Amino acid sequence: MFCCLSRCCVAIVVAAAGTLATAQPVTLKSPDGQLAITLECVPDNPGVSGHLTYSVEFHGKPLITRSALQLELQGARPLGANVRVIKQTSTQVDETYRLVTGKASVVRNHYNALRVETEEPQDLRRQLVMEARAYDDAIAFRYVVPEQRSMRDFRLAKEKTEFRVVKDGTTYALVLPHFRTMYESEFLKLNASAFANANGLSRKTLIGLPMLMDVPGVGWLGITEADMRGYSAMYLANPGAGWGDHYFESLLAPGDDPEVIVTGSLPHHSSWRVLLVGDEPGKLIESNVITSLNPECAIPDTSWIHAGLTSWDWWSGSLGPDGKPAYTTETMKYYVDFAAKSGFPYMLIDAGWYAPNDITRMNGKVDIPEVVRYAAAKNVKVWIWLSYKLADAQMAEAFPLYESWGVAGLKIDFVERDDQKGIDFYYRAAEAAAQHHLMLDFHGATKPTGMDRTYPNVLGYEAVLGMEQSKVGMRDNPNHRTMLPFTRMLAGRMDYTPGGFENVTRDSFEPHSVHPEVTGTRAQQLAMYVVYEAPFQMVSDTPKAYEDQPAFEFIRHCPATWDETRVLNGRPGEYVTIVRRSGKTWFLGAMTNWDARDLEIPLRFLGPGRYLAEIYADADDAGQYPKNVAVRKQTVDNTKSLKLTIAAGGGYAVRFVPVEK
Repeated sequence: MFCCLSRCCVAIVVAAAGTLATAQPVTLKSPDGQLAITLECVPDNPGVSGHLTYSVEFHGKPLITRSALQLELQGARPLGANVRVIKQTSTQVDETYRLVTGKASVVRNHYNALRVETEEPQDLRRQLVMEARAYDDAIAFRYVVPEQRSMRDFRLAKEKTEFRVVKDGTTYALVLPHFRTMYESEFLKLNASAFANANGLSRKTLIGLPMLMDVPGVGWLGITEADMRGYSAMYLANPGAGWGDHYFESLLAPGDDPEVIVTGSLPHHSSWRVLLVGDEPGKLIESNVITSLNPECAIPDTSWIHAGLTSWDWWSGSLGPDGKPAYTTETMKYYVDFAAKSGFPYMLIDAGWYAPNDITRMNGKVDIPEVVRYAAAKNVKVWIWLSYKLADAQMAEAFPLYESWGVAGLKIDFVERDDQKGIDFYYRAAEAAAQHHLMLDFHGATKPTGMDRTYPNVLGYEAVLGMEQSKVGMRDNPNHRTMLPFTRMLAGRMDYTPGGFENVTRDSFEPHSVHPEVTGTRAQQLAMYVVYEAPFQMVSDTPKAYEDQPAFEFIRHCPATWDETRVLNGRPGEYVTIVRRSGKTWFLGAMTNWDARDLEIPLRFLGPGRYLAEIYADADDAGQYPKNVAVRKQTVDNTKSLKLTIAAGGGYAVRFVPVEK
């Protein structure tokens, strides 16, 4: 398989250098004309220079009012605080490209672009360029500091990008304690003004991306970022001092030097600041803008990269065939046998196999080459677990060793940093792994930002409070699970680790580290395989949990990569229905929170002709006995509807197979 691209691009210079044009706002509209970003220099005093701002409109209504665009460079005045526009260039792009894995196989990348060059009117005449793109479902912009005689290099002390949302909308925000986390927490539903620093606190509340917002009377807004190479991750804080302040400002993850956050040569550009916009929150999930904002595929031959489901020893406690924990070579072969019998391409060996402080030596518990050899004979490939610090220190020796063993991929855990040095690790690891035909799954990680387009061997990111939390408490629950598609998943692929079959009610739940329970119904666990985007998708429970279980057939037949994705309905933290297509076969996943509900789903998304619908629904008594799944088949077509009755904490999963004429 190879990355391919078709492209149509037209560049039009709409204004050259000169004072006359500089006093006017510059507006860029989306191809459908419904989204617009305006860049302008707002004068503090009469004149043609001023501080650089942007604003956004949706359907002709203000969404973001004038918001500052400014870079504070070490030892210098803020860049963007006093500039004038000297040149504007418009570009129209309409192209298609292929993704090796993800929520769509072919993506249309259609946008209008604008490059605005600014310059300080006096002294050093430093230059700053803003690049903007307007899609039908998003606005994106980034800073570019070009080569210039007045600057030798790029030394950023602070980026001040404001997001002055027009109303005090409802946010769904990931509140984090500091900049060195694993992005594993709940998304809190609060008004934007709730985060204002109204009490004069010295420490601002830190919000990780993505952040979703419902702006009443205007639309839904998701704030995130894309193309992180050479930069530091953006967080948000509300710096307002008033009780009614409802705006946010960027904060970049600091590195080891607190005085300088990002360094580099010129020219240097920031990550894209991305504003996903839609009338309904599901439209934001459907967007492919995040990958479209990243460079094209950098791996010439991607034929060795494949999405797929995997068996996994860790979540259930490395239980062997006798039901007892045993982290051994024989136990791993047991999970390989399960993968082979189920038709899964992968088996993941988690932590515990290598020697202390050396990922090039085994510790005698599990013989990795032996498991790989055993798995290969059964057409199964093996992934192995690594810690970030040792992977960073030893990748030059370890990655070629793993290739010689025949390992297929690496789960790299506990990264816990996304400053410039941390972001650099992700790219170095992706490049080095690609050289040795290794796929990657990042855990304890930052959110994805689309680098999987450039390095499609990156199949997964965690950055989510996932099902592993059921081993210790109830933070993983149906309310949280129905929040994730509209929040965390806006950034991209999400390794939540579904598939728990020890399903219990909320009242009877007890956390267990070995053979853990999960709240909610078994049908909800099935639906996650459609709802959650994860090209490297875990089948988390022990093999015995799936023996002789009719519901397991849905997991066995569910793909991990898709040709098309549509969101049919939903509200954050309440419910969601998503359909995805693989070839001519469609899959549907619906989930609800702790409220039971009925949904009617028109089947207009199906192609022509008849389909056999293999339905896995909550049984009538699933609210009391959540393991119970009603399995049935019926013939449908795109003129019909399905009536879904979903239990509290429940789900609904369907496989639609075309009926041969």
